[in-house]
Amino acid sequence: MARTRLTPERESELHAAVLDLLREVGYDALTMDAVAARTHSSKATLYRQWGSKPELVARALRANKPAHLSEIDTGSLRGDFELMLERTDDCQMEKDSALMRGLAHAVHTNPDLHKALRELLIEPEMNGIEDVVRRAVRRGEVGADNPALKLVPHMLIGAFIARPLIEDQPVDRAFLSAYVNAVVLPSLGV
Repeated sequence: MARTRLTPERESELHAAVLDLLREVGYDALTMDAVAARTHSSKATLYRQWGSKPELVARALRANKPAHLSEIDTGSLRGDFELMLERTDDCQMEKDSALMRGLAHAVHTNPDLHKALRELLIEPEMNGIEDVVRRAVRRGEVGADNPALKLVPHMLIGAFIARPLIEDQPVDRAFLSAYVNAVVLPSLGV
């Protein structure tokens, strides 16, 4: 069956509705019926366009990530991280963190969601971070044999998980900036 082409505005509206519903009810309670009702569309249209709930959720999350990390190149690793942080919005970051916490359990119990999120969100983000770090190695800022190179994504994800857990505070730009300057860059020798 051919996919009906949605206008970018309509697709954006559908993605926003999915994210709003995720925040309100969580992944398990999110239904295609609820998305259809919220967006005044048919379930058939949703399934034709996205195929499945995991695919719809993953695409909505991906569309919500405006910055492409691999495009960031200021000429220094510190500058690249600073620009990444400048492009973040505290309110949006808090919403994104809440979404990811809400999806954490669902990812472990739903292989289709896990696969869709890995392909559409996690791998592109990790590839973008790897591009930024690889450029720093090529410029000679970071040693190619530095054992922390492979752990940069883990460190960054750790910040998002640890702060709410340990301090009961949301992750914001100020915290991430302090974390990057105190943990990530020193571990890379920068």
